[in-house]
Amino acid sequence: MSQTQKKNSSNGETKPRTSFLNRFLRSSKFMSSKPESRKESNDLETTDFQPCNEAQKTATLDTAQPLTSEMECGPSMEEKEQFLQKLGRTAVDKCLDLNNCRLTAADLREAVALLPLLPDLEKLDISWNDSVGGNLHSVTQHLHLLSKLKILRLGSCRLTTDDVQALGEALGGITDLQELNLSWNSEVGGNLPLTLQNFQEGSKIQTLELVDCDLTSEDGAFVGQLLPMMQNLEVLDLSLNRNIGASLNSIAQGLRSTSNLKVLKLHSCGLSQESVKLLDAAFRYLGGLKKLDLSCNRDLGGGFEDSSALLAMLEHLEVLDLHQCSLTANDVASLTQVIPLLSSLQELDLSANKKMGSSSENLLSRLRFLPALKSLLINSCALESETFTALAEASAYLPALEIFDLSWNKCIGGNLKLLLETLKFLASLRVLRLSSCGLVTEDVALLASVIHTGHLTKLHELDLSYNGGICDAGWAIFCQNVWFLKELTELDISLRPSVSRDCGQWFGHLLNAITKLSEIAEIGMRRWILLPSQKEELEHFYQDHRHNIHFDLGEFQEADFPRLNQAINHYLEKEKSKNES
Repeated sequence: MSQTQKKNSSNGETKPRTSFLNRFLRSSKFMSSKPESRKESNDLETTDFQPCNEAQKTATLDTAQPLTSEMECGPSMEEKEQFLQKLGRTAVDKCLDLNNCRLTAADLREAVALLPLLPDLEKLDISWNDSVGGNLHSVTQHLHLLSKLKILRLGSCRLTTDDVQALGEALGGITDLQELNLSWNSEVGGNLPLTLQNFQEGSKIQTLELVDCDLTSEDGAFVGQLLPMMQNLEVLDLSLNRNIGASLNSIAQGLRSTSNLKVLKLHSCGLSQESVKLLDAAFRYLGGLKKLDLSCNRDLGGGFEDSSALLAMLEHLEVLDLHQCSLTANDVASLTQVIPLLSSLQELDLSANKKMGSSSENLLSRLRFLPALKSLLINSCALESETFTALAEASAYLPALEIFDLSWNKCIGGNLKLLLETLKFLASLRVLRLSSCGLVTEDVALLASVIHTGHLTKLHELDLSYNGGICDAGWAIFCQNVWFLKELTELDISLRPSVSRDCGQWFGHLLNAITKLSEIAEIGMRRWILLPSQKEELEHFYQDHRHNIHFDLGEFQEADFPRLNQAINHYLEKEKSKNES
């Protein structure tokens, strides 16, 4: 991901340059002396590593240490002292988080200058800042001062070979490090031993994330040798390194020494049928594993036929992702004997396995033995009538189900009635996706009746897109009843890219329903063509009601709404002013 570098301007020598950290602080929620509470993440999952939204960026530091006389020298020390004082003398999170801040080289130098003043720092995140690449040595030369550092995140920093080597030398002095994230740095590939050379036996590392680092098979072999030294490891993510499949034997051997492992992610790692056998042998040593991701390894198909028995030993497994693995009919037959035994399973993704369509009737029927299941993704599996019927019947025994994705299974069209009785029992359902299912008018009318009778009240997201077989009368019935979904935040009824249609009279019913949905934020209507009168209705709607609802009409139509765009921009400016004040 490329980062847009911000521009710095000079207004003359008489006006001092505004400190980046002070600019950052003014937009930070932590200007308040009272720390805000934060929702704790589930300890079983490794957070999918992403750049944070700028509105959510925070810089939090422990400032309990007295300021030394050294801080009083240098042209920017007064600014730094002000930065520290505004945070107060009590630690908030002992954390410096500059993730996705578009740091310039000058900003980086200013932030680095703070490190010697923060001996109690526990978390340093400078991910998604391109300027770090080639300049990491300025950070690493201070890391030995951060003896309490536990979390170091350097994802997508365009690290160079020199950066990787400098980091490797510095890591030896951080004995309490528990989390290291180097994801999306291609120069790590081929140089992994330089980076992790100082990891010693008994390392405290609990999380190691090396996503899309262009790791070589030699790097994979090195990981296998390193794993026995990381007996505290709980999260290992090697996803999107397509060359390490060749060294999986070494990795699987090393996994036998990581009995505390809770999350193993090998998404798109070039795994083969033989890989399944190697991993299966390692599973007996991973009794505490809670999340297993083997998705997008297309050569894996056929590997489960004789090598899935030990998968059943993962009695604490809560997440199993096998999407796009080219599962064969024999794989499905083998998994039918295993998956129903995983009684702790909460998330199951079998999507994009086309051969499941005619061979998964028994497997889908036995999902009824997974009462804790919260997320079930079966999209793009070419389900047939018999397999869909088995799934519909089994779903009635999944009371905890919150996410149900059946998209791109054409057999559902005209047969949604098989699922409607089940939907009445899914009181916790928050997401229902039925995109490109060949739905017809009867299907959507029956869905409207279920909604009208007070079911699906917890639904947040409903996807009915790419179903061109629904006539205007069907959409009218649906739009007249959708307002019963009081917690709905997203609705998508877009048409497929190759089709466009004029909106019928149902559009007025939709606008009327939205006025009663206080949580709705996104309406997908791509390729529906609004008549001139309907465009006026929409403009009046924005003038008279909430402006924080986004109608996604496609770029072509959105350009035709000058007054609408003006109203939206006016609303956004008001919200921006409120936030700044």
